[in-house]
Amino acid sequence: MEVAEVLPEFADAFAFEEFNRMQREALPALLESEENVVASAPTASGKTALAELAICKALADGGTALFIAPMRALTNEKEDDWDRFEDLEYSVYVVTGERDLNPRRARRADILVMTPEKLDSATRKHDSRRYDFVTDIDVCVIDEVHLLDADRRGSVLEVTISRLRRLCEPRIIALSATMPNVDDVAAWLDAPEETTFEFGEEYRPVDLNAGVKTYTHGDNSFADKYRRLYRALDLAEPHLREDGQSLVFVSSRQDTVQAAKKARDEIAERDIPMGARGDYDFHTESKDLENDTLRKSALDGVAFHHAGLSKNDRDLVEEWFKQGHIELLFSTSTLAWGVNLPARCVVIRDTKLHDPLEGEVDMSPLDVLQMLGRAGRPGYDDIGYGWVVCDTAEADKYRRLLRDGKEIESRLAESLETHLNAEIAMGTITDLEDVMDWLETTFYYVRGQSKPDDYDFPNLRQRVRDCLEGLVERGFVETGEDLSIEATARGVLTSKYYLRLDTAARFAALCDRVGSEGNDELEASDILAAVATAEEFDSVSARQDERDAVNAVLVGEDTEDLDAGERKVLAILRGAASGSTPSELRSDAWVIRQNATRLLSALGAFLDRFVGPHAANLARQVEARIENGVAEDAVGLTAIDGVGPGRASKLAKEGLSTPGDIIDAGVEGLVDAGLSEGVAERVAEGAQSLPAVEIEWGQFPDSVATGENEVCKVTVRNIGEPARAGVRVTVNDVEMTSTNPYLRDEETVPVGVFGADAEELEFTVSVAFPETPLIPIEASRTVDVR
Repeated sequence: MEVAEVLPEFADAFAFEEFNRMQREALPALLESEENVVASAPTASGKTALAELAICKALADGGTALFIAPMRALTNEKEDDWDRFEDLEYSVYVVTGERDLNPRRARRADILVMTPEKLDSATRKHDSRRYDFVTDIDVCVIDEVHLLDADRRGSVLEVTISRLRRLCEPRIIALSATMPNVDDVAAWLDAPEETTFEFGEEYRPVDLNAGVKTYTHGDNSFADKYRRLYRALDLAEPHLREDGQSLVFVSSRQDTVQAAKKARDEIAERDIPMGARGDYDFHTESKDLENDTLRKSALDGVAFHHAGLSKNDRDLVEEWFKQGHIELLFSTSTLAWGVNLPARCVVIRDTKLHDPLEGEVDMSPLDVLQMLGRAGRPGYDDIGYGWVVCDTAEADKYRRLLRDGKEIESRLAESLETHLNAEIAMGTITDLEDVMDWLETTFYYVRGQSKPDDYDFPNLRQRVRDCLEGLVERGFVETGEDLSIEATARGVLTSKYYLRLDTAARFAALCDRVGSEGNDELEASDILAAVATAEEFDSVSARQDERDAVNAVLVGEDTEDLDAGERKVLAILRGAASGSTPSELRSDAWVIRQNATRLLSALGAFLDRFVGPHAANLARQVEARIENGVAEDAVGLTAIDGVGPGRASKLAKEGLSTPGDIIDAGVEGLVDAGLSEGVAERVAEGAQSLPAVEIEWGQFPDSVATGENEVCKVTVRNIGEPARAGVRVTVNDVEMTSTNPYLRDEETVPVGVFGADAEELEFTVSVAFPETPLIPIEASRTVDVR
């Protein structure tokens, strides 16, 4: 059955001309029905085409399609793959946390591509103008729906789909690798029997021979890594000698590079005929690679692939692997979920991996099955070979996995409080019965009916009551006399910023302390400590080789109350703020820094709400320093568009450390400071788009007699762009008055001058902007007491 025959107007949107057997069987359910569809099929059997068929139907009906990709890297690949839809004049728009959202483009998109986490965030804010596009979805395709069983991420996908269905009732198309309990997923999504498909292994394009191989431990983990590598090469060698390709999955980006280097040496030692050094054309093409190590390796037929490579290098490696120039490829798990790169032999060298936030963790069973599913090249091989290399003690566990598969479980119970708080914060749950109604829309409820003992289903209502009581006791939720449920400000902020409840409680405790002691008692070290000890980092561990580096960064600091993992996070944040993270800590630094900036933004919001603008401004400064790696005196410059860390540091060294300094210097002064004229013009313009404050004291006395009082007025004038501000007046470091205006032009602040029991009074007016890292503007006047 040809594509052009079935969908003539969309024929060019498909990468092939004819549907395979599996696609043909699912086609009527996708194109001739409005029912939800659940399809489970082996890896590499052509599930992506099912997604594209559903999308084509939605587009033909004038609707909007949403594709949920299991990870961020795959959203970018879909954007590239679906240029075919763009050529047909349908727009594809990717929405992820790493990209600036253009709500207008999202609203007009025909196909949206998102991760579960981003969709969760968007649906929580669906009633805002920025994210209202998520309520206008006609079909939602869930790629790899077995992600429901993934630790932490699974519950996010589950509650987000349940929420989306309540918001706009889209048609759901759920696709999955083979799973034994596909009927449970179908029951959750209300897919009838006639549109629920369980395609068995007979639909695999190439048969799979999968097994487990063990290795003998060496003296340490480093030695074990190479023992597993040699074991993997033993398994791949027969296929390499017969011009069959092998794909070896390892645990980290760095490991892909090191394994490829070691494998090249071992291949030469074993005299395995590989490589294309005599191929002049390929030798010329290899010069297009940007990574020098990869270029040298590729000529020997060995390569590595990970998300840290440039898109150019990843694309070339993938293309050369498809063409057979690359015969042995080392990759991280990302490749298993993404591009279809089958190999005759697939070996999983590492079943454990180091997660910057979780420490050493077992690879997900879903990942294992997904990787092994890449074995077998359609059109080249009659059979694919997949091997798990593991410790003897774990061999039976993986044999059971390969034999029985993995039932998909709900992970909602593990984070029920967090997700319940989010629903209450959105106003979708207002009493206990609403909670029960909400739970009935989840996969957790369906799975609990299938396995009531495992899910403690008979006690569900009591568990919900306990959960609600816990939220009330911790200040996230409050109940009314009529037993209604409503989120507190703490609960709303926790949901808005995606915080774990323990982290939010810690932030609230800091706010309570600062509120009782006063703004001036809050220091950057308090803010860093609150983030370093956040629950989001509770599983971070410090390896032995990292501890000396941590100690060097934190020398002189009192960190006795912190454990090793918390000290490591704090050291990374300290290093990031100064722009000099020790090399021993860099492998985990990026992930920790990304999470820390999100937490700092949240802490800033807590401080703004419960303490005041000055405290919030300090958090913004710390956040900007960690994000940009600039000194304290240059942090305000990072608020200017076009000023990055290097330029901010350069200008600060020239004595230009605030946007006001930039405005005063003008283009000519910026050129004198070392900027080119074009850059200077852009920076000057950027500085003018920020608030700029002048403080006028008016008729302020120089002295006051003991016992006398005089009410004066100080004018705070904003000659820049309007912004929310905090204006505070202190006398001898004691706060006298404060106000939080939206500073459009000027604000008059009354200041009482009184003849106190002191020789002199120092009045200070301080203006801080809680939403930017601008250093507060301060001005002081001294009054003698006669």
